[in-house]
Amino acid sequence: MLSLDKVFEAQQVLKGIIRETKCARSYRIAENCELYLKPENLQITGSFKVRGSAFKIASLTDEEKEHGVIACSAGNHAQGVALAATRAGIKSLICLPGIAPISKVEATKRYGAEVELVGSCYDDAYERALQLKEERNLTFVHPFDDEYVIMGQGTIALEILADLDDIDAIVVPIGGGGLISGIAYTVKQIRPSVKVYGVQVAGAPSMYNSIRDGQIECLDAVSTIADGIAVKEPGVNTFELVQKYVDDIAIVTDDEVASAILALIERQKMIAEGAGAAAVAAVMCNKFDLDGKKVVCVVSGGNIDVTSLSRVIDRGLLNSGRSSSLLIELMDKPGQLSAISTIIANAGGNVTGVHYEKGNTLHINGCFLRIEMETRDFDHVNTIKKALANEGFKLI
Repeated sequence: MLSLDKVFEAQQVLKGIIRETKCARSYRIAENCELYLKPENLQITGSFKVRGSAFKIASLTDEEKEHGVIACSAGNHAQGVALAATRAGIKSLICLPGIAPISKVEATKRYGAEVELVGSCYDDAYERALQLKEERNLTFVHPFDDEYVIMGQGTIALEILADLDDIDAIVVPIGGGGLISGIAYTVKQIRPSVKVYGVQVAGAPSMYNSIRDGQIECLDAVSTIADGIAVKEPGVNTFELVQKYVDDIAIVTDDEVASAILALIERQKMIAEGAGAAAVAAVMCNKFDLDGKKVVCVVSGGNIDVTSLSRVIDRGLLNSGRSSSLLIELMDKPGQLSAISTIIANAGGNVTGVHYEKGNTLHINGCFLRIEMETRDFDHVNTIKKALANEGFKLI
């Protein structure tokens, strides 16, 4: 049933339900290419997922609508199904993994769904949803391995090509593969010269492994800050579509994702969740050959819990050398802290924390001083370390 006509039909169906997100130029995130961002984090529900779920629900028969729908999700698909079902006047039941951020759980409830928390990952929620589907005669709305869902996500490609008619590549995060399947299929029908690149995180490389080995593989476990793409096993449909239409897939680490989230906040004034920043992380870290190319990164979602965001920012600062910590062994006598603070200040650093620690030092009157600082980058940190060493302070 997958067809370009159906993707255009989805575009018409979704009018009045979704927000058309215009591509935005980014000037300071990637210096080697002309980068644009497709901000699906600004979508209704804060994620692209509402596109696929709304098109799927619009395709249901009257009998199916009467019984209601069920879905499972790490959070974003849940909100999309809840909103689409409520607007269609039908009931929805959503199974979420127990680790889903509180913000996503509460948002799903606010959109009108009944919520059940299950297990510790998407796959646990999936098994429970299938059980409840049979028990209650509900229609299951799959988060990625469904042709209507895939075609709904393909509308993103139509918008990108309408905004920018001369792009060279689109970079897309991959979880189960619904988003990149829809985009890649649509793009290759309209403009096959455009490269479509996928990005997974090191803690959940299910599609990457499957494509590499030529068969669908299931991970034993997933662990990543990008919970929206933490999927153990790709779908049958999505695997085939990715295998056929996607040009390459790269892996990024959680640290690289954290740095991308920080870069989007500081340089683009844009909030992205871990999954949403994965494509940007790949471009920032030169995972593909994009020098001199006109590139679009899909920022797939922005539903990040505030507590998690704080941790990610802290990690991003550490990974970029913007925040650092020094442990100095010295003699416990007056004036030491003043001398160290002066050296750091003269080098342009800013002391944000001081911790005095007694420990196993070489001298009986020795101690440790842990200094936390704000710095510009790792070169700046090394400059401060050198200045302290030149004044006779022992860095541990």
